[in-house]
Amino acid sequence: MQKIRFIDLFSGIGGIRLAFEQAANSIGIETECVLSSEINLDAKLVYQKNFKHTPLGDIQLIEKLPEHEILLAGFPCQSFSHAGKKEGFGDTRGTLFFEITRLLDTYKPQAFIFENVRGLYSHDQGRTLATMQHEMQARGYSFNTFLLNSANFGLPQNRVRLYLVGILNAAPTFSLISDVGPKDSHSYNPQQLSLFDSPKKVVSVADILENNPDDKYNCSPEFINALKRIFNNDLNRLHGVRLIDYRGGNSIHSWELGFRGECSAEEIALMNRFILKRRNKEFGRTQDGKLLTKEQIASFSEHPNLGELLNSLVAKKYLKFINGKYKPVSGNFSFEVYKFVDPNKISVTLVASDANRLGVYHNQRVRRLTPREAARLQGFPDSFILHPHDDKAYHQLGNSVSINVVKAVAEEVILKMLDDAQQKKKQLERSPDISKNAIAFV
Repeated sequence: MQKIRFIDLFSGIGGIRLAFEQAANSIGIETECVLSSEINLDAKLVYQKNFKHTPLGDIQLIEKLPEHEILLAGFPCQSFSHAGKKEGFGDTRGTLFFEITRLLDTYKPQAFIFENVRGLYSHDQGRTLATMQHEMQARGYSFNTFLLNSANFGLPQNRVRLYLVGILNAAPTFSLISDVGPKDSHSYNPQQLSLFDSPKKVVSVADILENNPDDKYNCSPEFINALKRIFNNDLNRLHGVRLIDYRGGNSIHSWELGFRGECSAEEIALMNRFILKRRNKEFGRTQDGKLLTKEQIASFSEHPNLGELLNSLVAKKYLKFINGKYKPVSGNFSFEVYKFVDPNKISVTLVASDANRLGVYHNQRVRRLTPREAARLQGFPDSFILHPHDDKAYHQLGNSVSINVVKAVAEEVILKMLDDAQQKKKQLERSPDISKNAIAFV
């Protein structure tokens, strides 16, 4: 059996490695990880538990790479993501990409697979990605980019990530097609590309739910009772609901829950109208949600006791009064759950900052998703050992990759690499000047 040696940089808990090994095994190829690197101690713990292999630490301390065929890297994404400051190469974490190129100069493998956030694709109007392309092509690699959604790979999660792949001294044509999928988790509707395609397996959140998880994942009785009051005891209406204080739509707000003080119907109506109207351009264009004066609020609220309502909302800390203007107090991180997934739909994107606050109403229970359910959203098998502390497990899973997607990408890269090596082998038979290193694993 053929064997491919690989390196796993910025390995995290090993999601890319797991997917790569699955891909290779599915096409009858053995794998050997010759080096892995991860700086986070908690992630290294999980990696060692699952792969019996302890990663090296800081990549900046690695002098050179050993011989290998494929380089894997899920390099840090915070500097390119919409959640981060988007400073890119101005951010120290962004410059870690150049640690990859430094190491590539010590040993050039036949192919690479990199994963990052969607924001990298358009960061700095595309210049950041263009810089990466230039660096990789200057070293002789092809450079292909794919925006892929986990929902299109058999996972019930609306997660778009960017995959960068390349093969040394080759110009492969990949069958992967960029597809960012649905704009939100409720509009997902898998389609067949043609009558000749096999029907896509439709997966939903219900497919990853545990039947009877530990009671520690239940929401508090106070929270559940408040939800029952809002929905008149029909908790099926929780499916797809957000809990957030600065958006309207299908959302529940702190003033409706009444945790800081019960609000009257008039106060609730005023707050709901406030967060909607404060976005209007008539109140200024400097920011999305403006601070408004009492006079501005009066333009969309004709309540005769407007001043009393505003004072009451300030006293209950649903509003702040700053320099003569009113501003809602953003309390979304105080909610036990920030989003209730719909068992019959797909989930929103699992992210490190609040993976522990995704909720579900299932089997007559209002609860948070468990770490194992979060792992299933990412495609990790139940045999994968998670961190023993839930909060760390949630965080790691939000930072990890979707196994199914990386596996599909890896299969493509391995097959193209093998095909390229076979072509070079044939050329070698005709011309012995071609490097034998390029075909060592064929």
